[in-house]
Amino acid sequence: MSSPHNAANVGDIAERILLPGDPLRAKHIAETFLEGAKLYTDIRNVYGYTGKYKGVDVSVQGTGMGIPSFSIYVHELINVFGCKKLIRVGSCGGMHKDLKLRDVLIAQGATTDSSIVHQVFGGAVNFSLISNFDLLEKAVNNSRKLNMPVKVGNVICTDRFYNDYGDINGIFGDGKRSLNDKLIQYGILAVEMESAALYLLAAEAGVQGLAIFTVSDHLLTHEEVPPAERETNFNDMVKIALETIIED
Repeated sequence: MSSPHNAANVGDIAERILLPGDPLRAKHIAETFLEGAKLYTDIRNVYGYTGKYKGVDVSVQGTGMGIPSFSIYVHELINVFGCKKLIRVGSCGGMHKDLKLRDVLIAQGATTDSSIVHQVFGGAVNFSLISNFDLLEKAVNNSRKLNMPVKVGNVICTDRFYNDYGDINGIFGDGKRSLNDKLIQYGILAVEMESAALYLLAAEAGVQGLAIFTVSDHLLTHEEVPPAERETNFNDMVKIALETIIED
């Protein structure tokens, strides 16, 4: 075993990898889209597979939920196993009126309430967490080729799933707007919990990172996609990610 959290040997994991949080989504992607997919890890029931997509080696690895869990897996994937192109494929909560349930969203940038940037830079700068433009451009182009419309923009990557941001009223001096209102005003499209870590770790290592999401619930309309559908039916973002990650 080459790392404490992954049973793979160096060479078992491809340089191109998709990163769903849900291990069962990783299993679904491998069995549905990859030829000859082989399981290389199931430690903690977090599955990782390598197979071929259109003749190109591609891996898919579950990461769990949140920045801490995601960061452990991605740090090891980059620094131990040599992953160079990493695309997060996950779910998000829509915040903006222009987003609808099941829409595909590409995170051009990630705003965050996490302290991870401060931990790295010590408050000297507010480092911008942005996607790799090459992957971003290819993903947008591939969505058009596949006739799968996407939204592109900024997301809020938060440390807390159960937060009270929507109830913190009056903190901007007018007694009316919540923090969510302020974020929406500034163009935040959705909330999720991992992209900031991907963009920070990718920048540190000089590799390519991109996060693609499907809207699974909506803060404004209170609609939700059933949990079982989140595991198996968010295939548009996976197709866009796979077509993007195999391009040189």
